[in-house]
Amino acid sequence: MSLKEILAELREFDTALLANTLPYVSPIEPCEYYLSRRIQSVTPDLGPTVGIAVTIEMDSSTPALPVQIDPYWQQLHEIQAADAPVVWVVKSVGSRPDHECMIGDGMAKLLYSVGCIGLVTDGGVRDVAGLRSVPFAAYCCGTTIHHEPMRFRNPGKPVEVGGVTIRAGEIIHANNEGVIKIPIAAAKALPAMAVKMRAVEHAVHLYWRRTDVSIQQKRDHAGAVFAEYGFAGSKAPQHELK
Repeated sequence: MSLKEILAELREFDTALLANTLPYVSPIEPCEYYLSRRIQSVTPDLGPTVGIAVTIEMDSSTPALPVQIDPYWQQLHEIQAADAPVVWVVKSVGSRPDHECMIGDGMAKLLYSVGCIGLVTDGGVRDVAGLRSVPFAAYCCGTTIHHEPMRFRNPGKPVEVGGVTIRAGEIIHANNEGVIKIPIAAAKALPAMAVKMRAVEHAVHLYWRRTDVSIQQKRDHAGAVFAEYGFAGSKAPQHELK
């Protein structure tokens, strides 16, 4: 199965379900893959955003520094050469974080034309109506009306966004509730396991709604359902009381 096909499968699941499932197919810990709540969608109607990460750092807020935009143009070539949808992951490194504006609808149109479907950043964005019309998804710290001359640096290097280190080539999965990263090594097995997790949650939630059974019965039932679908073991208790 190609990477593009895997990404298409992952798009069929909501981000929270995949976050619940990921520990069962990867040794990664939750603190290493879900971004902070500061990183939120400003284009929630665009649905799940799933693509491979292309990373860079950007300063759009420090006054009196010269433009340094060549790394951005070079990265557009890299995105165009990718064989799967790309999510642009941009680390804000300016001296005035609350003034950082990483993208507007003009840059979004250019990025989208070469295969980039969205942005994840700890900076701000503008022209949200224009982003939605592209369509280009944006996950950020809110809106910012303007910016200083843009400086790009360290294309392709790991970046920390939302308290999580993201490396180029990792998978980004995001929706209107937040953003996670998925290690490439876990991606192939994740969709099949997520189908099972969806069934588990359905069965457990139906039982938990009942008023004619005890709390202990609900707890025992959840453990039995997790075991039935192959989720028994040391990681199961973290979901049992979800």
